[in-house]
Amino acid sequence: MKIVSLTKEQFDRYANKHFYSNYFQTSLYGELMNKYEFSSNYIGFIDDNKKLVAASLILYKEIFMNYKYAYAPRGFLIDYSSKELLKEFIEQFKKILYKQNFIFLKIDPQIFLTERDKDGTIIAYNPKAKQIISNLEELGFKYRGETKYFETVKPRWEAIVKLQPSIEEIYTNLSKNTRNKINKAIRSGVEIYRNQNGNVEGVFDFIKKKHSRPLEYYKDFYTIFNTQNMFEIYYAKLNTEKYVINSKNSYENELEVNDDLAAQIQNPASKGKDIRKLINKKMESDKLLNHYKNNLIESTNLLKQYPEGFNIGGAFVIKYANTTYLLIEGFDERFRDLNCNYLLKWVLIQNAKEEEYQIVNLNGVVGEFKNVKNKYAGLNEMKLGFNATVAEYIGEFDYVINPLIYNMYANIKPMNNSVKKENN
Repeated sequence: MKIVSLTKEQFDRYANKHFYSNYFQTSLYGELMNKYEFSSNYIGFIDDNKKLVAASLILYKEIFMNYKYAYAPRGFLIDYSSKELLKEFIEQFKKILYKQNFIFLKIDPQIFLTERDKDGTIIAYNPKAKQIISNLEELGFKYRGETKYFETVKPRWEAIVKLQPSIEEIYTNLSKNTRNKINKAIRSGVEIYRNQNGNVEGVFDFIKKKHSRPLEYYKDFYTIFNTQNMFEIYYAKLNTEKYVINSKNSYENELEVNDDLAAQIQNPASKGKDIRKLINKKMESDKLLNHYKNNLIESTNLLKQYPEGFNIGGAFVIKYANTTYLLIEGFDERFRDLNCNYLLKWVLIQNAKEEEYQIVNLNGVVGEFKNVKNKYAGLNEMKLGFNATVAEYIGEFDYVINPLIYNMYANIKPMNNSVKKENN
């Protein structure tokens, strides 16, 4: 068996059908990263009959004194359970990389270790996963371990919504809090629509504080992936006329409640504990009434300013194979209470189901389920409220090609932090 170079077309034909296929292992992703300081190569591993038995997109760049590092995003497309195949592949690849001044190779295979529910309870386990980790370590890969947060280049934990049930069942299985927020967004006049005109700038305004990538990166992402109709742009628009109507209804309904409570308090028949309870309810109603009044004033002003409505959030979405991926999303913090991000995800799920995708990948979550004070608790609660399960992958590995230079570089610059920043 030997390693060979592949054309983009040869690589994509193999990658598209592979068990571990994902959009990071595509020539499109290689083209994108070529625009951002990386070079790319497509390698194959052929047996004695010249049949491809493995392949990978390899990204690489110079980082230190003419030395380079390589990265196989989401890992090689290979049978990791075959230790002999993996051994022969990595031994040959190491020789090539060493001759070309590479320091190390990073991989982060999209191989399930466990599947968990929203509470972190294991509901499925990959019986081959531990052996795969062991195989990689025995072959010399340095394992970063079972990290819980976002310490790695790509998330080790992701929220996955399975689309096999009917859309009615999927909705019923959403958490009560998630359904309430979706319905509030609808009542408030939030509307979700897809824009295929390449207007990346509008969504970028909502996400630019969440990510270090510039606007040009997402423009290139759109241009490259849209050649295969794989990139979609979602917007959350506020219908200001509906927003006024909802604000007016909420205010008027609460005003009735408030007037009724005031009448009960003034009723001579109300005595003792009943009075104290009524007064407390009246105070809470006063707060709500003031809140709804302010909303009505705000919505009226917005209707005058934006009679046709305006966008308050958006998202970028990738479609590949059987999966719809939520790449990144954001919204205008001034309208956080309108929950447009909840409605956007729900519409994304509905569209994916209608278009016969099998999975919606809501992107990264964390592996901390018990500590409600961790700063990502809200992120988990939001994504897992869509009846998502958590995919825990085996994690990230480094294969050192040149130990001496690797140690020199690691002492000068935090290795994983710099690599993570460049690949995100």
